[in-house]
Amino acid sequence: MKELQNLLLISLGSYLLAFGVTFFLIPVNIATGGTPGMSIILHYLTGIPTSLAMVLINIPLVLAGLKFIDFMFAARTLVAIFFTATFVDLLPKIISFPPIDSILLSTIYGGVCIGAGISIVMKGQASAGGTTIVAQIVARYSSFRSAQVIMFFDMIIIIAVGIVFNDMELALWSLIGIYVTTKVIDKVLTGAVAEKVVHVISNQTDSIGLAISAELGRDGTILTGENLIEQNEQKVLLAVVGARQIPKLQAIVLSRDKNAVVLVMDASEMIGSTAHATT
Repeated sequence: MKELQNLLLISLGSYLLAFGVTFFLIPVNIATGGTPGMSIILHYLTGIPTSLAMVLINIPLVLAGLKFIDFMFAARTLVAIFFTATFVDLLPKIISFPPIDSILLSTIYGGVCIGAGISIVMKGQASAGGTTIVAQIVARYSSFRSAQVIMFFDMIIIIAVGIVFNDMELALWSLIGIYVTTKVIDKVLTGAVAEKVVHVISNQTDSIGLAISAELGRDGTILTGENLIEQNEQKVLLAVVGARQIPKLQAIVLSRDKNAVVLVMDASEMIGSTAHATT
């Protein structure tokens, strides 16, 4: 049942990825990151179908990485590559999609479709391309992180776009497209969480904590440490609250300790809940 769910996610993600590449990027010679971007460039240089280019680039990378990755992950990745290549080949034949005259709209919506597609494939426990696997291998045997290796590949693609198409403006549009794709992946994988992580440094953490619980309906944790300079005991209240609760929280804190320090950060991902019913 779990593998069926993975297969459905991979199918949907591959469709969205292929849709973005086929109808938004290829018509305006814009490339995206990773192997889809490489495939677009190879298609332009050689004239071979983009779908075939995807297979030729991806499969050797996946097979080379079999020693370093889980077999089922590799198998699902091969399925994603096959589905994406098939959709890229079939979509123009079965869908009459009107051309987009605006390169800005093509770049943005292409990035959105590709980002959504890649992230859905990842939710299906697979990868949409072989560069992710190469990045994992390089990271294992070097001091570089996977994200840095992927960024390196993307920069090579952007430079290649400028050289191959002899148009640096297209390279800059490709950079924007990759940025949009990356932001969409982050949002889909981590969720658009409207939560804030709050650290309150105060001598009144107990009182503030009780007020936050009573008035905001949020739980928290009191951490104990030492002041760096005086090395005195220092308590820090850690809580997660809704973004719209921040003004109320600030009022709660300052009404009890005008010298308190409040640090507010974004919660990029939230698993579980700190909310509770108020009486």
